[in-house]
Amino acid sequence: MRHGRLAAGTALGVGAAVAGTLALAPGAYAVEPQTATISFDCGTWGSGEATLEATQDGTAAAVTVTTDAITSPIDLAAGSVSSMLTLSKNGTGTTQFTGSANPALPAGSPISSGPLNGTVAPGDVLEAQSLTVTVLGFTVTCNATSAQAPGPFVFD
Repeated sequence: MRHGRLAAGTALGVGAAVAGTLALAPGAYAVEPQTATISFDCGTWGSGEATLEATQDGTAAAVTVTTDAITSPIDLAAGSVSSMLTLSKNGTGTTQFTGSANPALPAGSPISSGPLNGTVAPGDVLEAQSLTVTVLGFTVTCNATSAQAPGPFVFD
């Protein structure tokens, strides 16, 4: 009988410890909205809309950009487009997300770049301002001509 009480007490203690650990575990990080759109003017290269998809893992964040403002002049291999997305940060400064992780792009397709990586802090509010893309040695700067919709990214 004594062994039965000891086993039951141990099981209850382990169960309480597991429940306590789960209650204290950090919550999943989230960014809202996860998808936004914005219009860009890329000068002589064109203009158009961009879709921005954001993710967050702790202080690491990433944004993937797809825009028809710039199209691929020829077939482009994966990883051959370098991009920098500049975003306003909390209304007082800017931050940059960078990367060269584009998928393979057939000639004439919209430029897709990302994930572009950056660092965030809880509560950061970021809104795209410009996109600089380097393809085949040509650098194209696109400036936002609209507000990000449905609104800026807010990070946990």
